[in-house]
Amino acid sequence: MKATDETIQVYMDSPEKRQQLYRRTLIIVVISQIFGGAGLAAGITVGALLAGEMLGTNALAGLPAALFTLGSAGAAFAVGRLSNRFGRRTGLAAGFITGGVGSLGVVIAAVTGSIFLLFLSLLIYGAGTATNLQARYAGTDLATKKQRGTAVSIAMFSTTFGAVAGPNLVDVMGRFARSLGIPELAGPFILAAAAFLIAGLVLFIFLRPDPFLIALKLNEHRTVPDTDELQASGAVNRRTIATGAVVMVLTQVVMVAIMTMTPIHMGYHGHTLQAIGMVIGFHIAAMYLPSPLTGILVDKLGRPFMAVAAGVTLLASGLVAAFAPGGSVLLMTLALILLGLGWNFGLISGTAMIVDSTGPANRAKTQGTVDVFIALGGASGGAMSGMVVAGAGFEILSLTGGLLSLILIPIILRTIKENNGAAG
Repeated sequence: MKATDETIQVYMDSPEKRQQLYRRTLIIVVISQIFGGAGLAAGITVGALLAGEMLGTNALAGLPAALFTLGSAGAAFAVGRLSNRFGRRTGLAAGFITGGVGSLGVVIAAVTGSIFLLFLSLLIYGAGTATNLQARYAGTDLATKKQRGTAVSIAMFSTTFGAVAGPNLVDVMGRFARSLGIPELAGPFILAAAAFLIAGLVLFIFLRPDPFLIALKLNEHRTVPDTDELQASGAVNRRTIATGAVVMVLTQVVMVAIMTMTPIHMGYHGHTLQAIGMVIGFHIAAMYLPSPLTGILVDKLGRPFMAVAAGVTLLASGLVAAFAPGGSVLLMTLALILLGLGWNFGLISGTAMIVDSTGPANRAKTQGTVDVFIALGGASGGAMSGMVVAGAGFEILSLTGGLLSLILIPIILRTIKENNGAAG
């Protein structure tokens, strides 16, 4: 159903209707994110292990994360442009379905032993991970400024259920894959294919009327701009967009680098696939489970405060990972929980900064562009992580990542000072 003039008029005339659509949109996003979370967990948990097995070396084990993150960069751009032109429904559904096709390609590559097909499919698989991340914006289209952090957090929280279940189904899916004559490590990608395809279909069928198109038309029909839109202009907001982007990119780089090499590090120290899956499961839970509380804190304490908290938490993660004995599952779990929590703080606070500083006319396009840089940052972190670990060790990688995250603090303080000066 397109956003016709009659439909727009209903939402223009009734704030209650707008809130009803806002709540309904969140429900649809939540359902899609549960499936999307299960899909993204496959690449995180076994992508590096599958590549290592097929390549016969761990030196390039960071390449899968780099590839699907690089693929997610291109997908983020495409999904953002599609959403800006045709609405969230079209953009998000196309992204998830493409990710499902990429997941099937990984399974076929594992069966045939084709490295080329594996790399190509991982690139395409990245569309699902990018779309899972971009879906967080859909809930903000009709949210008020005081609801935005909470709206983002609800979308991210729902990802927890699928994202935690995914790594803990590694053994089950591995046995299922073996029963079909498919390599064990390809099993989670069978789950990813089904999950991404279902997420795309849920959005395509049920996300009607499209919240982005409603928000865009509402803005066009306003005779008096709303306060938020008046604020979404000028040098102050360009700085805020840049700061929000830096917060999300930096937290993504640190998170992807350490997370990608953790399964390799643990495998080197003799941990089982089940133990690795459990640690990654806790990590992903920390990435998404605290989101409702984080959203409240972002709305109540402010975006800058929580961005600084992200930097401090990532530093703590890097220190624990660097100094933890390789045989300690407990300390590795703690390090990965802190890593996920720091990423959560950074992503929600940075997202809220971007939404605050954009109007409906350019919001989806700007969000897609920012997510391209997030994905490229993650790709860089994933690609370099394997080389750093091969050359200097996992401990140096973790320590460097923790220290790098401290850059967030002066960036946030400078932005606050410049924005206050501009306001004065």
